[in-house]
Amino acid sequence: MSWWRRTKAEETGSGNAPGAGGPVIRLEGVSRVFKGDADEQTWALRDVTLDIHRGEYVCVSGPSGCGKSTLLSTLALLDTPTSGSYWLNGRGVDRMTPAERARARSLDIGLIFQSFNLIGDMTVYENVEYPLTLRGVPAAERKATVEGALGRVDMLNRSKQRPGSLSGGHQQLVAVARAIAGRPAILLADEPTGNLDSKSGESLMQMLGELHADGATVCIATHDPRWIAQARRHVYLFDGRVVDTLPA
Repeated sequence: MSWWRRTKAEETGSGNAPGAGGPVIRLEGVSRVFKGDADEQTWALRDVTLDIHRGEYVCVSGPSGCGKSTLLSTLALLDTPTSGSYWLNGRGVDRMTPAERARARSLDIGLIFQSFNLIGDMTVYENVEYPLTLRGVPAAERKATVEGALGRVDMLNRSKQRPGSLSGGHQQLVAVARAIAGRPAILLADEPTGNLDSKSGESLMQMLGELHADGATVCIATHDPRWIAQARRHVYLFDGRVVDTLPA
């Protein structure tokens, strides 16, 4: 068994098992509308229907302002659709309580941001450990999990450093370790190479490809044709609509 793959006991204990063999993520007719002054409406997403199955590698692309970030924020339970339905591992998100949404976000979703979002006063080790501490994971299990995640991205030897002493590429690898530590149902990455130089970006995307090969479900938003080609499925957004979905 690979380091990534969850055991049946782990899935049962966390509530992380997929719903009845269906997709990890299912959107049906999802729209997101932002209201401005004088009831002006901006449609960030329009009637989006999308399935992402366990083990897929999906890339979402499109021009600036097409809705990529709004879509990933919706998938990450950081934003709420104006209309439509969202199922995460077979559970209707709109029927979850705030506490259940927070738990689902913690257990089922690993987030990789363009801007890293590491805590500067914490060491690399502490940044990866912190979400596990919030979840109440016992100390011995936290230690093994953090060391495993940092080892997976080849950053264990930098575990005592603080983010400010690391290059952008190394900071993003720490962010990946934090995202994968709980072995979530899906990894979501919003323009993950946007703040990296070309070499660091290539290293990061190679790592995401390896994690996918190791069993991770991955969804990235990008406009870079190199990373679109790396994915197994390409979803193209335009003006908030899915206008095409096909093998990359």
